Amino acid sequence: MGTSPAFDPQSSRMERYDQLDLQCPAVLVDPDPIANQANFVAMVHMAFGWHWVGFYRVQGQELVLGPFQGPVACTRLHKGKGVCAAAWERNEAVVVRDVEAFPGHVACSPLSRSELVLPVRDDQGQVRAVFDIDSALIGDFDNADALRMQRLIDAVSLALLESPQRDRP
Repeated sequence: MGTSPAFDPQSSRMERYDQLDLQCPAVLVDPDPIANQANFVAMVHMAFGWHWVGFYRVQGQELVLGPFQGPVACTRLHKGKGVCAAAWERNEAVVVRDVEAFPGHVACSPLSRSELVLPVRDDQGQVRAVFDIDSALIGDFDNADALRMQRLIDAVSLALLESPQRDRP
């Protein structure tokens, strides 16, 4: 039986990040990283209510859709095109104030107006997935969001990634 996270909708954005920092380590304990990714997505979506939240997993030269919440999404993204590919290639968070102004933006949903994409790294620092957040509002993300979300992802990344040392049921 799982634990039901609680988020105060009246709290500030930074307070909701604090709540995620406390709750994620307790919830992301399944030996299956896909189950943990699904719960992570659900928690972030519950905390903030953004338009689309989800993972794209690195498979060869593509990013392949993983667990997400929101409208139907692009299933495969190619290296060299879009915000997710930029975060993957740069191995750093990418904050996009207005997706229409980002060269090569991949429009999976016409309602997405701003975007934050963060690398999910293994213990060797290699990007194994990206965590993609889309908002229906222009300018909804800033560097403070990138720092807080990256800190959280770095803290729980091993629970979110397939590990050769991990025994799967």
